Amino acid sequence: MSHDGVGPRAVMRSVAFLTAGVLAVPALAGCSEQDEAARPTAGQDIAPAGRDLVADGGKVRWAVDALPETLNTFQADADAATSRVAGAVLPSMYRLDANGRPQRNPDYLESAKVVDREPKQVVLYKLNQQAVWSNGREIGAADFAAQWRALSGKDTAYWTARNAGYERIEKIERGAGDLEVRVTFSRPYADWKSLFSPLYPKEVMGTPDSFNDGARRKLKVTAGPFAIASVDRKAGDITLKRNPRWWGSPAKLSQLVLRAVPREKRVAALAGGRLDLAEIDAAEAQRIALAAREKKAGRGAPAAGGPAADLTSGKALRSWAVANGSDEDDADEELTARAKRRKAVAKYAEEQASLRGFVVRKSLEPSFTQLALNGSEGPLADERVRRAVARALDRDALAKAVLRPLGLPAEPVGSHLALAGQHAYADGSGALGGQDTREAQALLSDAGWVAGGAVKEEKKSKEAAGAKASEKSDDSEDTKGAGGSENSEGTGKGKSKGGGGSSDDDGTYDLGDDKPGDNGSSAVLAPAPLTERERAELRARTAERSSGEGAGKDGKDGKDGASKNLAQDGKQQLKPGGAAGAYAPAGTAAPGRAAAGPLAKDGRPLTLRFVLPSGPGSESLRTVGERIARMLERIGIRTEISKVADESYFKDHIASGQYDLALYSWPASAFPATDARPIYSKPVPAADGSLNVEQNYTRVGTDQVDQLFDQAVAELDADASRALVRKADARIWAAAGSIPLYQRPQLAAVRDGLANAGAFGFQTPVYEDMGFLKKGAHGPQPSHGNPSTGAKSGKDGKDGKDGKDGKDGKDEKADGSEKKGRTEKEGRTEKKDETEKKGE
Repeated sequence: MSHDGVGPRAVMRSVAFLTAGVLAVPALAGCSEQDEAARPTAGQDIAPAGRDLVADGGKVRWAVDALPETLNTFQADADAATSRVAGAVLPSMYRLDANGRPQRNPDYLESAKVVDREPKQVVLYKLNQQAVWSNGREIGAADFAAQWRALSGKDTAYWTARNAGYERIEKIERGAGDLEVRVTFSRPYADWKSLFSPLYPKEVMGTPDSFNDGARRKLKVTAGPFAIASVDRKAGDITLKRNPRWWGSPAKLSQLVLRAVPREKRVAALAGGRLDLAEIDAAEAQRIALAAREKKAGRGAPAAGGPAADLTSGKALRSWAVANGSDEDDADEELTARAKRRKAVAKYAEEQASLRGFVVRKSLEPSFTQLALNGSEGPLADERVRRAVARALDRDALAKAVLRPLGLPAEPVGSHLALAGQHAYADGSGALGGQDTREAQALLSDAGWVAGGAVKEEKKSKEAAGAKASEKSDDSEDTKGAGGSENSEGTGKGKSKGGGGSSDDDGTYDLGDDKPGDNGSSAVLAPAPLTERERAELRARTAERSSGEGAGKDGKDGKDGASKNLAQDGKQQLKPGGAAGAYAPAGTAAPGRAAAGPLAKDGRPLTLRFVLPSGPGSESLRTVGERIARMLERIGIRTEISKVADESYFKDHIASGQYDLALYSWPASAFPATDARPIYSKPVPAADGSLNVEQNYTRVGTDQVDQLFDQAVAELDADASRALVRKADARIWAAAGSIPLYQRPQLAAVRDGLANAGAFGFQTPVYEDMGFLKKGAHGPQPSHGNPSTGAKSGKDGKDGKDGKDGKDGKDEKADGSEKKGRTEKEGRTEKKDETEKKGE
């Protein structure tokens, strides 16, 4: 998976995995594994229990997003559900441990090692003598050879998604006995442990027809702790049963059902008894945590939250008054609304009672969210502008905004190619440098983007710099980045773009209108004309921001009595004749003394189109995107936020290059020299004149990075290969095509008593150990995963219940220990009071 709810189908080790100048690259070759990759940022949370404590039998219903279109993980449309089935029913020579490192799987492999390096690399596999396919045939060299031929890329009749590693094999032959397999490579291959996981039988890999079609909807021959019992596409279920020929520890469960349930329907499915295990989003985790607290409070505790959560006494009184009033139409409408509310409250209470039987287990996914910068054209084609964007970001604050409200460790990711705990991990971000507003502004100035420069007036062309001109699609919704305004209740104004905007009737004007300020230069966004009182208020507010903020840190806008500046979700509410939006980045002098204009070059303002998904599961991405927009505003970069439908987000925008900035995720690989190369390799022209980007959707790459990948994948000394990977990562950082932000949270709702399942983190699930605890057995206490733990998140100020910015959308503060402002409880109370006043 990729970004929160949306992205490319990138499944570990199965599908196509889903980058100039003198660079200051740190010397990483000497980094010790203990120092750089000692532990994962968060451990797994699966309520581990010994097999003797787990009951035999039972069935677990495990949610998947959709039934897989294919059961062949090497085809292009394979997905996470494909890999989940393969992990339970097929052999894997290696599987990942809790640190994301490959470990030999003893159920299939007694040993595997490089026995020759010269003249050619030879790997000798010794197979478990008990390992057999479900048809009784021994797993052997014929299966290895069939898979190599299918995936080598030499026979185009095989519709394969990838051949990485297999194209380096020269031959496969039987060893000294039936249980030995000798694999000879034509070129050295450091990531040889990535091969043959999963391993399909020769009955699947033997011919193009069986590969292309035979394994899409069924697998007749398997060799795992489970076998496929049935695939019911109408019901949305794949049922796995115990494999009677399995030689390892027998599966504790008698059945494992993979059930297709969309994320937005999972809470209802959990409450309705249709699921026992499901990955969920933060809002659903809040509900289950709330149910757990209700359970702890005792039987009969009333359900908190839900449809009645915002029903204050004032609202209830008004509702009663309308329902019993003299206006019959209003009374009927209110009575209908009250009946609907009662029904919704009753349903919510019933669901909450059922959810008390679940716990939330939480960890971090083996994937990270990044800010992608499209370097193919426009301002971001200039490396200095990309670096300026990167230096404007407070990555610590962004990580805390997403992870702290969930009670997860909030550390920014330091590598494009590995995550903390993995062998290749080292923090290479020093090659680019940390957050530094002054340095970011200097980079922009060096690139020719000058504050206060003349801006050519365009005929309402709001196309973002660097993005191709295109008509807005019906499924997209454009909102504006920090400093922009959007039509909102009570303002009566239309939309405006970027850091400023025009309005028909509020006296403000767009940057570049050449309307003089007090000192004859353009202001960032000035009211026209200002009264003396308004001018004094504006000057005081701007001076306060300048003196109260450190370079590059978010401050909290004070209340002003006469004029408020509210920034909620990147929007600004403008009052006619007020000074809304007039403040500039920290350090900018007040209008009348040294008013700054827009950053401009060759008559064009510096504006970037920021594409974000609009779906219900993408709230955290939008929150992060809006925070980034505010950070960029402080160095003079406008953003034009475009929210598009989830289904078109990746295909129509990211993959096609129709964006300047975007947020999406990549899974981490235990074999980065192989798997990460397509993501960061330099795009090359194709025969038809187009650009072959593979999976490098930022279109940013260098020859040096490609060379380091080539050296790393051919280096058989493990330490030397990792050092080369780390050097490649440092150069990727310096090129600033993508900026890793944070590991994605992993939240799982698990039926109470289910052991060895939940938030797996890096580790490959051990399917045969999953099961329900015996009566009276007590494994380790599972985490109830209260997502509100740590909701007060340091730099991020007050994070709201849904992970969004605090109540007033205040920018990130320097340190969470500075406990300024109201508590969340007080903020909610005040919000209710304000609502009541409006109603009155």
